[in-house]
Amino acid sequence: MARLEKFSDIWARACERKGGPVVVKSMLPDNLDIDEISQYTDAQLLSVMSKRVFQSGFVWRVVDNKWPAYEKAFFGFEPMKVLMLSPDQIQQRATDPELIRHQKKTQAIVDNAYMIQHINQEHGSFAEFIAHWPSDDITGLWQVLKKRGTRLGGNTGPYFLRAIGKDTFLLSQDVQAYLTGHNVVDAGFTSQTALRQTQAAFNHWQQESGMSLAQISRTISLGVGDNRV
Repeated sequence: MARLEKFSDIWARACERKGGPVVVKSMLPDNLDIDEISQYTDAQLLSVMSKRVFQSGFVWRVVDNKWPAYEKAFFGFEPMKVLMLSPDQIQQRATDPELIRHQKKTQAIVDNAYMIQHINQEHGSFAEFIAHWPSDDITGLWQVLKKRGTRLGGNTGPYFLRAIGKDTFLLSQDVQAYLTGHNVVDAGFTSQTALRQTQAAFNHWQQESGMSLAQISRTISLGVGDNRV
């Protein structure tokens, strides 16, 4: 793995492309703190998680428009109520024209309700489990969501975490292009090796800059590709 570029240089490139530090700062995401994330209910987390599953590969606007119907069809995403649905009821929802006709993604709502319940039994609270997970091993949390949940691999799990305010970087196309172009990773991004290398790089930049993983990720993306002002 090549020597890491200084984050100050990454920052300077983003500022040059986007019109200065004030503009770049205005484009950086915020995160919630541990106490704020801990306050989420299971229903809120299952709703956001399920929405991200459906948005993967779909036009996000379509999913947004249909989400009130999902909230009604799945009892506000209360996990215990979702888990009471019979196979026939799940099938009916998977073919409902008011919803999105997708059997596997509909089943994922139920599967992920099981995951939330199981983690609650093991750790007392799914929200606190997420809130207290250390940012210097955020890819470890990605792996938990992927292995224990359904359809939460790739960027879906990280996008869910970002949506609830948990600090995480994203392996967007621009970020992947930077990491490969600067030889930060020397393996495919689905491999454990690449995830370890990426996590180590972001940990280094976080210590150097004092910024969050999400802000570092966004700064990298602003300095890559044809995205000048």
